[in-house]
Amino acid sequence: MPPPELLRTAYRRMVVGRRFDAQATALARQGRLAVHPSSLGQEACQIGAALALRPTDWLFPTYRDGVALISRDIDPVETLTLLRGDAHCGYDPVAHRTAPQCTPLATHTAHATGLAHGERLKGTDTVALALLGDGATSEGDFHEALGLAGVLKAPVIFLVQNNGYAISVPFAAQSAAPALAYKGVGYGVRSEQVDGNDVVALLAVLRKAVEDARAGGGPWLIEAHTYRMAPHTSADDPTRYRPAEEAESWRDRDPVERLERWLTEHQLLTPAEAEEIAAEAEAYAAGVRVRLSADAETDRRDLTDHVFSAPTPQLIEQRAALEGC
Repeated sequence: MPPPELLRTAYRRMVVGRRFDAQATALARQGRLAVHPSSLGQEACQIGAALALRPTDWLFPTYRDGVALISRDIDPVETLTLLRGDAHCGYDPVAHRTAPQCTPLATHTAHATGLAHGERLKGTDTVALALLGDGATSEGDFHEALGLAGVLKAPVIFLVQNNGYAISVPFAAQSAAPALAYKGVGYGVRSEQVDGNDVVALLAVLRKAVEDARAGGGPWLIEAHTYRMAPHTSADDPTRYRPAEEAESWRDRDPVERLERWLTEHQLLTPAEAEEIAAEAEAYAAGVRVRLSADAETDRRDLTDHVFSAPTPQLIEQRAALEGC
């Protein structure tokens, strides 16, 4: 059972994260962001992942995991830089021990495995955790990462947020397995399933997995059963591929409301504290809104940076051309 103070922290971060997500969706509709993939309904998975890690551990997020990023104290505007179209990554990955958000499905899983193995070779106790969706488990990169992680016994956790749909493809149309967790068994990777809308259960499983991997127990594959309450992105229309009744049935399992009820029933959260956290979330969103209303200051020469460790002759030529524009 996670300690009460950790659950109070999780609640605060989930409330702030949900308001941040709603603000980002509004900014996308206003044209301030090119697109926004909402995490509405998946807050427990993302906050649980962030809280299960030490500051020295590495997180490998996808494009949908902005809530996890701000929970690692990454600047919200830097978090949204990718979705604004200003740069491939707005934050310093090394400083935050957080890889750039991955848009291609599952490619980051191999990176997480490699980093985890490399850290162990260096003699550290660092753990890597890769967030991914159910659609990513159909990609070859995912299977290569699991195979390598199993053989190397790399200290890496794969957290699959199974929200039922790979964009518009339902789970039943992409896998005949009883559950995605079964995919780890064939690679010798310990596999578990958990209620992805219950942050108490998530933290219990994730903290156990992280510490087991840290102690040399090898990789874990954890399937969190959850649901994406919003469209795939701000450009998507989910009514074309899933019934409204299905989404409505998941509202009773809302992860934020569920944790709030539990904390209240156990006298760990008062109405006054809940109001204070809601006000904090509103202030956080207002700050994001104001800062994103200003045009970004960009330098076209940045296009040639961070491509190779040392610029090639072609990059030097391209940079000179950009400077002459």
